Amino acid sequence: MTNNSQVIRFFRTRIPEFECTPGCHDCCGPVTASSEEVSRLPVKSDREHDLALAELSCPYLGSNGCQVYGERPLICRLFGTTPHLPCPNGKGPMEMVAPEIERQIHSFLAKTRQVLL
Repeated sequence: MTNNSQVIRFFRTRIPEFECTPGCHDCCGPVTASSEEVSRLPVKSDREHDLALAELSCPYLGSNGCQVYGERPLICRLFGTTPHLPCPNGKGPMEMVAPEIERQIHSFLAKTRQVLL
């Protein structure tokens, strides 16, 4: 049986990367992530979460961008790589994520416990 860590690793290798517009954080709003993904992130206080939510932001967004970029959740990785979650600045990879992989990711997220960041 495959565990969630292996599934997440598999999906990460299937999501194409691209360069974001420097200084842009338009996709860094409140999102949910699986418990497995959240367990890999630094703990934030309730106050930090509340402040970020009040600003429709993410508690892991710092003045220089995402503070957990290497461990960012799958949903964050999908932004800009699929027509369903387009980059507001028109950026994106040479090839978008395969539709079947996107479907599998959304199915995985729907079946796993999600935590609001």
